[in-house]
Amino acid sequence: MDNSKKILRRIPIVGMINAVVGIDLLRRLALELVERKIYKRVVEVNHNKCPRRSQEDKYYIVTNMLRSFIRAWKEGLISPRVRKHLLEEVGGRVLLPAAEKGKCFHREHGFNPPKFVTISPYSGCNLRCVGCYASSSSERAESLDYDIVDRILREKKNLWGSHFTVISGGEPLMWRSQGKGILDLAAAHQDNFFLMYTNGTLISTEVAERMAEVANISPAISVEGLKRETDARRGAGVHEKILRAFHNLREVGVPFGISVTATRENAELVTSDEFAEFYLKEQGALYCWLFQYMPIGRSYTLELLVTPEQRLEMYQRVQRLVREKRYFIADFWNSGPLSNGCISAGRPDGGYFYINWKGDVAPCVFVPYSTHNIKEVYHQGGDLNTILFSPFFTSIRKWQYAYGFMKPPTEVGNQITPCPIRDHHRVMRGIVEHHKAHPIDKSAASALTDNSYYKGLVGYGDRVRELTRETWKKEYLVPEREALQEG
Repeated sequence: MDNSKKILRRIPIVGMINAVVGIDLLRRLALELVERKIYKRVVEVNHNKCPRRSQEDKYYIVTNMLRSFIRAWKEGLISPRVRKHLLEEVGGRVLLPAAEKGKCFHREHGFNPPKFVTISPYSGCNLRCVGCYASSSSERAESLDYDIVDRILREKKNLWGSHFTVISGGEPLMWRSQGKGILDLAAAHQDNFFLMYTNGTLISTEVAERMAEVANISPAISVEGLKRETDARRGAGVHEKILRAFHNLREVGVPFGISVTATRENAELVTSDEFAEFYLKEQGALYCWLFQYMPIGRSYTLELLVTPEQRLEMYQRVQRLVREKRYFIADFWNSGPLSNGCISAGRPDGGYFYINWKGDVAPCVFVPYSTHNIKEVYHQGGDLNTILFSPFFTSIRKWQYAYGFMKPPTEVGNQITPCPIRDHHRVMRGIVEHHKAHPIDKSAASALTDNSYYKGLVGYGDRVRELTRETWKKEYLVPEREALQEG
């Protein structure tokens, strides 16, 4: 084995990985070696001293992503150009500079910078989905100027060493500003990797080919279940268009995933073997982001929330799909241990914040309240750090630390219920009111005066915490306490 490793080190990285992926024996040996190293570093070394079970969750999601990537590579679903970009650009220019910039930020401010920003540059959409969190439609669409978005990307790289960007909407592929669109933005920022949430209906052959050309963007395409469920929420014929988009992306080798909204009506289906098998095996999706419905946006209603009982069942089913079936699935919010809890308000080590088409900056996509507007910040001579260090965001990060972020493993709060607006609604409402954060849309304004909404979410969070408390204690805390006693 030692001689084999010496030989492998002499082969250029792209050629080496091509060889490993192309030969079954080498692939199995390499994957086994890499997974052992990941396990040792993540679970056994555990630099941040998180609960061991949390670290195991991270081990499975990282290695599942690796397995998914290798499978797609072997099946020809990732083009040579995209592979080269991922290995040389992302691995070389993105990760290493990010580490150095992060150290500079830490030396100056005493903590690590956020990892990314989510930007919704355009409010318009060619669909009108029931319960859209962004209230998107084709009517009265608003957008950010290209120059503003371009500046945000350059600034987060220079200030934080951030080379990862999430694009949401509205429908991002409809955004045009100053003669440019979202793929022009990706082409102009080759040292960034973009995750783009999209409804998929506009991914024609030509659009897929352009994505393959820029080679640094992965679309996460929204589905609600299988054909019946997707068409019911998104419109007749939408699922067929999504399958066509999958085909177009596979043909040119662009890696893609799915984004799923879980409600009480589809919670069982979207965490089933049938669902995972169809999208993550048959259709070639590399990953699945599972978002539990949050009652914000168009016609918000508590009636679509997964029930507390369903939520516990979803946690159990996703754990099985990840640990036994080895799928890459992350469930917002049940997969909170993967991120060490809430990542909103620019939290250190993986955190982010959200900027919408009006320039309003919110702690999270699902917290529609703001104290700053990026256009006003820039006009007044500020930058992204002006927002990061705002009292509103600072208060949220203070709660994150108090709840358990970076605390000793026996003292970490229940990260199956990590969300301050969904699982601890009293907390977020108090912070919003204290800092006089303004609602960024009419639905958010209505929620502030809706007493039944407040009582409903508070009661929901109380019940979910009650149901998951024993699971968190038994699986995450008790082993830590026993290890401490043995030590």
